[in-house]
Amino acid sequence: MPVALITGISGQDGSYLAESLLTRGYTVHGVVRSAAPEDFPALQNPNVTLHEIDIAAPAALSAAVAQVEPDEIYNLAAVSSVFRSWQEPVHTAEVNALPVAQLLESAWSLQQRLGRPVRFAQASSAELFGQATVSPQNESTPINPSSPYGAAKAYAHHMVGVYRQRGLFATSCILYNHESPRRPEAFVTRKITASAARIAAGLQQSLELGNLTARRDWGWAPDFAEALRLAATAPTASDYVIATGETHSIADFVERAFARVGIADWKSVVSIDESFSRPVDPIEQSGDASRARAELNWRPTMTFEGIVDAMVDEDVRLVRGGLDTRG
Repeated sequence: MPVALITGISGQDGSYLAESLLTRGYTVHGVVRSAAPEDFPALQNPNVTLHEIDIAAPAALSAAVAQVEPDEIYNLAAVSSVFRSWQEPVHTAEVNALPVAQLLESAWSLQQRLGRPVRFAQASSAELFGQATVSPQNESTPINPSSPYGAAKAYAHHMVGVYRQRGLFATSCILYNHESPRRPEAFVTRKITASAARIAAGLQQSLELGNLTARRDWGWAPDFAEALRLAATAPTASDYVIATGETHSIADFVERAFARVGIADWKSVVSIDESFSRPVDPIEQSGDASRARAELNWRPTMTFEGIVDAMVDEDVRLVRGGLDTRG
């Protein structure tokens, strides 16, 4: 059976990807910061082995690849918050950029040693494009990051291209915003849905947010995890924008979330705190996934409304079940 190594397996995308690979008969190895018990069922599967590794330690990463001898490597580990990247720009580079170079080199060395292909898939980001002057963006849009997160992802993206030219099957999925109930509450979308559930239940009085006018292309996380698998197993390696092509403002997200819990006047419980705004924030990010549709037969399966509703419903379930783990 094929063997996959996933960095960031305990995150939203990594857990969904692991589930998808397991259903296809893979043996899955995952890189985690801590070997503490995980909540996601896939990570408790006997066909999943977790490796406690510091992603920023090159020697440990290299040793893991050499030991596991994977057929496919998926790099999803990252400082995934753009806001946090402004607070920790050096750490963001150490986690989001340099480990990609090590993983690519390790994959190349393994391929040379075993004499068989090793495939590499990078979870890239729409933050590559920063303040893009064209919309929607596609694979030919100039890379022009406007945050430390985007800059680190840009380095990683270029390294994927370098190793592809060298002869490694290296693909990069340029992922636009994608959400699910597994999104941590440090992200604005989950912060909104969890707060809506708590406010409706009388457990929280109000919600403070930053910029409500920014528009994003929001997709369903399981769809995006599937795109990574499709890209890694495609006949040829390429770069792929993964997006829905439809944008909504953060205010739209808030309105839908509060309507789902029966609060029509959301403005009465939501206030603006500029400290939550990013120093530089792209006004609109919208992706053109035509190449992914044509070459990978990839399609988004969930509407914007369906995504928000699913997240709110899960947070309502958690609140009603006394499983609110805030703080």
